[in-house]
Amino acid sequence: MRPTRAQVRAALDGFAHRPAVRPDLKAAAVAITLVEDPDGLALLLTRRAAGLRRHAGQWALPGGRLDPGEDAPTAARRELAEELGLHLDADADLGLLDDYATRSGYVITPVVVWAGAAADLTPNPAEVGEVHRVPLALLDVDPVFVRIPESEQPVIRLPLFDRFVHAPTGAVLHQFREVVLHGRPTRVAHYEQPVFAWR
Repeated sequence: MRPTRAQVRAALDGFAHRPAVRPDLKAAAVAITLVEDPDGLALLLTRRAAGLRRHAGQWALPGGRLDPGEDAPTAARRELAEELGLHLDADADLGLLDDYATRSGYVITPVVVWAGAAADLTPNPAEVGEVHRVPLALLDVDPVFVRIPESEQPVIRLPLFDRFVHAPTGAVLHQFREVVLHGRPTRVAHYEQPVFAWR
């Protein structure tokens, strides 16, 4: 799939971002980082380092808590630099997807950024176990929903690499697919996370 930078921005400009008003939760941001590969656009997806105290080994988008005075795009770009050594300025920002409130105590704002070739990534081993350049075509799949006794809402799982990416990352990637690749204003904030991600 080969949407241009202008097409991605236009899709996000036409999407009405929904913030989550949850003062009881900590504000965080993640970067949906688009990179140019020979076969088309891809995005950067990581596996969290095995030694982390929380969510070790889980699929994740680069991101973390907002520092005092930061907005979500600034925090997402700072975290991208800290985790992958990729430094971008505000011109890279393309738009926002909906906030997602997690069971582990955060409101995540997904920020879509354009990174060009992003040839020289230097993952921080303290935070990142693996980094993958995922072609957008691999994300253009239907999610799988399962029910759990702990919640009335379905758990969303996105098939990828012969396994599943769960919410919150799976929910964010599904909304990116819907909004950017198909122009559909699909909402995902109501989808549940698996119980192992609640901690």
